[in-house]
Amino acid sequence: MSRAMQCQGCLPWGSWARLPRSLAGTRGTRSVSVCAAAVPAGDAGRSFLRRILGTSSISLPRGCVRYQGGSQESSAQPSPSRHGQSQLRSVAFSGAIKKHQKILSVWFSHQPNEERQFGPSFSLDAVHVDPVIRESSLEEILKPSPDLTIQNQLQQPSRKVISLHSLFDVDACGRQVKNVVLYGTVGTGKSTLIKKMVVDWCHGRLPRFQLVIPFSCEDLSHSHAHVSLRRLVTKKYQHLRDVVPVLEASNLSVLFILNGLERLNLDFRLAGTELCCDPNEPVPPSAIVVNLLRKYLLPEASIIVTTRPSAVRRIPGKYVGRYAEICGFSDTNLQKLYFQMRLSQPGCSGEESQDRRSAEQENLVEMLSRNLERHNQITAACFLPSYCWLVCTTLHFLYFTRTVPPSQTLTGIYTSFLRLNFSGEVLDSTDPTHISMMKYVAKTVGKLAYEGVMSRKTCFSEEDLRQCFEVEMKTESELNLLEVFRSDVFRFFLSPCVQPGKEHTFVFTIPAMQEYLAALYVVLGEKKTLVQRVGKELSEVLGKVSEDVAVVLNIISKVLPLRFLPVLFNLLKIFPRYFSRVGGKDRDTIAHTMAEELFKEEDYYNDDVLDQINSSILGVEGPMRHPDEAPDDEVFELFPIFMGGILSRRNRAILEQLGCSIKNLAAFEIAKAMKKTVIRKGRRGLPPSELMDYLFFLHEFQNERFTAEAILSLLAVNLSSVKMTPLKCSVLASVMSTTCHEVEELNLTSCNLDSGSLRTLFPVLLRCKALHLQLNSLGSDACKEIRDLLLHDKCAVSSLRLANNPVGEQGARYLAEALAGNRSLTQLSLLHTSLGDPGAEAIAQHLAQNQHLQELNLGYNSLTDAAALRVVEVAKRHETLDKVHLYFNDISEDGKRALDSLRMDRDGVRALVFLTAGTDISDYWSHILNVVQRNLPFWDRERVRQHLTLLLQDLESSRSQTANPWRKAKFLRVESEVKKMLGKLQDGSL
Repeated sequence: MSRAMQCQGCLPWGSWARLPRSLAGTRGTRSVSVCAAAVPAGDAGRSFLRRILGTSSISLPRGCVRYQGGSQESSAQPSPSRHGQSQLRSVAFSGAIKKHQKILSVWFSHQPNEERQFGPSFSLDAVHVDPVIRESSLEEILKPSPDLTIQNQLQQPSRKVISLHSLFDVDACGRQVKNVVLYGTVGTGKSTLIKKMVVDWCHGRLPRFQLVIPFSCEDLSHSHAHVSLRRLVTKKYQHLRDVVPVLEASNLSVLFILNGLERLNLDFRLAGTELCCDPNEPVPPSAIVVNLLRKYLLPEASIIVTTRPSAVRRIPGKYVGRYAEICGFSDTNLQKLYFQMRLSQPGCSGEESQDRRSAEQENLVEMLSRNLERHNQITAACFLPSYCWLVCTTLHFLYFTRTVPPSQTLTGIYTSFLRLNFSGEVLDSTDPTHISMMKYVAKTVGKLAYEGVMSRKTCFSEEDLRQCFEVEMKTESELNLLEVFRSDVFRFFLSPCVQPGKEHTFVFTIPAMQEYLAALYVVLGEKKTLVQRVGKELSEVLGKVSEDVAVVLNIISKVLPLRFLPVLFNLLKIFPRYFSRVGGKDRDTIAHTMAEELFKEEDYYNDDVLDQINSSILGVEGPMRHPDEAPDDEVFELFPIFMGGILSRRNRAILEQLGCSIKNLAAFEIAKAMKKTVIRKGRRGLPPSELMDYLFFLHEFQNERFTAEAILSLLAVNLSSVKMTPLKCSVLASVMSTTCHEVEELNLTSCNLDSGSLRTLFPVLLRCKALHLQLNSLGSDACKEIRDLLLHDKCAVSSLRLANNPVGEQGARYLAEALAGNRSLTQLSLLHTSLGDPGAEAIAQHLAQNQHLQELNLGYNSLTDAAALRVVEVAKRHETLDKVHLYFNDISEDGKRALDSLRMDRDGVRALVFLTAGTDISDYWSHILNVVQRNLPFWDRERVRQHLTLLLQDLESSRSQTANPWRKAKFLRVESEVKKMLGKLQDGSL
């Protein structure tokens, strides 16, 4: 009977919402053991560990696998009454067991490459959070499930929670359990629990068993030669060669671990698998597994099998003593505990100071905890421990990345996450097509994701799912694959929506995963019209036929000299050649889609994509949206960025391992096709957040030549008001480093910069002519970095604006040192930087050594007459300095008269202090008022009101001293502007 017929009672074909319960269960208390942090680690980077565990798992820190030599000595010591030869054999036996424990400890202590690449290593006292394990039965597995909603998951009748160490306790009837089937959907942490069991045994925390022998069913499935159980064990564990001969004869308590049973095709019929009770008899590896489970081979041995739900029925129920289901983190308290332990690791925040690091980590944990308490979609996602790892890894990438090596990209995180969980597994080992699980996901879930992106939709009904998954089902094989996907993988990507009124719809478990899979669907070329699909199939058929026909025609032409035969042969070749050209148009379509989605004008004024990801994880602070309030339009700005990231060489290599092949030629042609469009659209003035997205796209694309051409077209880079986190600064520095050209202007106004940001951006800042650093809270430490920048022999900065930063006296000293040795700076703005008289004095002392400065702005710095006049006296002797801004300082009437007496033709410098110049209006009155209006949100309003009042009084006084009607009119005009500004200031409308 086909699987589709067998599953009719389990998965009603007409309803997508009725699926087996793998995340079900009421909330309950769980034990927490000091062992490891639960993160997926399917590919540990070590060949043996991959053979042992194969699929996704959660890494263990080294502290959990320290070899404790004496933990098993008591049970292994021989009796003093035995003969000397028996004592020697027992000592050798005990030594082999200890060596086995030590080797397994080392093997299972290795962290995966992704863990070292995307996050900090764990300390020895890290904590492992056990997922919920519930006892189940074959009847529970086979019976239909209620609708898959969050409410049903939390309200289902409670099943017995069982700990990992209790799996082999007696059952409800008092019978000793020998065979255990531990099952769960993708991402629930099956391999993690197996690793934990092995490590616990190595440390003496599993005294029930004297020997544990783990096997990977994937490894066994690749072996087709006949082999005995004895040879199978010693081949993998050579140090057990002295133990294997006594496995059957002694009373040794042995546990066999078979991880990933879905990879094996087992046949429990006697006609299919013969009986075997001799450990020395060579049989197929699958026959060894079958006879171990039958208890015909080593009947006293205990066996634990891990598998996906679809393969549970491969073992007849009479051979299973206990079924146990891994339900993930079904309690938000478990999720909080995991995040607390993972995000509080000592190395998480890099080289930051201890206090700052701890404060930022605590803030992250607190924000994430509050978001979980709101029962947002992330709560549903974090039922799966794998997604908890993805959340923590993404937060580490967003908050603690100080430098960005090429291997660290957001696309790389998602691609590696899929490799950790799928490891190139086939969807169904019994299916003759052997399609990889990830390839099937790209074709089906990717199609759903893409259609959602195109229609700006994130919630999907059962009808939407049916259209994407069931419409094209034609064969029994396709139907069987769909059933396996629904039971094993569906819940990994899609979960019930938590929004009120949408409980029976589905959303992607992690929002960004929808955009990733949509991008993968497009890049793999799965988006084809009916004509393209039929044409491709016909082309492949004709291409194969033409080769055979060519041979036949060559033979016939030698016997019968018919001239039309070569013509017929050439005609057969036309269609495949023509279709190959048409197929090239697909790459043009992919490039066009990428460019159009990257520069959608309706998305221009959204937050940049990194801030969007941050909000999706940590939530948005503030009052919650009212249920009746219209939702915001969905934004899919990650979609084109993921398309670019997937085309990078590293991600293509990983996807190749998952069965999703993207050829080098295809990637080259796509890049070539989109180059003109992307560079042309990127050259025009983009809003700051959109420009940040564009730079992030170039970073994810990882194509240095393409990036260099794109950056050369950017003469001005405006990122004002973009919150420049360490990651964004690293991305900007990385992308800009592909060229060496000078940048005309770099605007980083109000970007939350600090001294660390300036250090990261140092190579970029060197090449900027106009540098805007206003409103960034840059203090003396940052000024020290700026000093080093201006004193660098390759510095190209000619205009530097530091307005509205707390520079202070010490910062002014650093800047004064920079002025003395700099040769490029012509304009320096220190407006409202808290210099005071000491800071201005420091500037004046070093100003004489500068030979290039033309304009200096010291406005709104609480300067008195002495400091202002001191600066002006130095400026008068300066060769190039001709303009000094001194407005909104504490300058008296006497000081004003002294400064008013300056003449450009006589003194060589002009001081901008008031709106008047003697008995006339200053030429710079509009400039001064514009400066006030632009900076008013950041200045003390009361102090600004006082200064505007003084300016108004000065205008009125100067107007009364002139008899020129033209000048009086000019005074009245300026007075009206000042009065208007004062009125708006008092009303609060300015």
